Amino acid sequence: MNVIDELGILAISTRLQRLSEQLRKDGVLIYKDCGIDFEPKWFPVIYTLYRKPGLGVVELAAEIGYAHPSTISLLKELEKERLILSRKDRQDERKRILRLSDKGKQLVQEMEPVWKIMTEAIEEITNTRNNLMKAIIEVEARLRERSFFERARSHKKTG
Repeated sequence: MNVIDELGILAISTRLQRLSEQLRKDGVLIYKDCGIDFEPKWFPVIYTLYRKPGLGVVELAAEIGYAHPSTISLLKELEKERLILSRKDRQDERKRILRLSDKGKQLVQEMEPVWKIMTEAIEEITNTRNNLMKAIIEVEARLRERSFFERARSHKKTG
């Protein structure tokens, strides 16, 4: 057991990041094994535009739960790869409307069977006595009620 593991709950962010990195690395391997050149970090944008074409940047950022600068960074990569297209909104010239390109749509068709495989594999990993997905949903709900920062501040005042 390493120091981070020994820390327990204090290192939850580090442990979640470590878990995320492992899943991301394996995701790259799964896509490559299936003959698909795809970065897992692109997934939230690609999948969201597949399900909800024609979103603006702000709406997309809200849908995926990323900060605006992080979303912009992903969009630049995806435009460079020619997986998405953007055009100015006819009603508001400042706003860009995003959608998958033909190349992006073709990629989604290739990935759909892989997503099914990945879903089955991740369910095997997370379907434990303390189901990780259910726990994440519960924790996210609690954070919407009151942030980690707000909770810590209240303990600082009483402790």
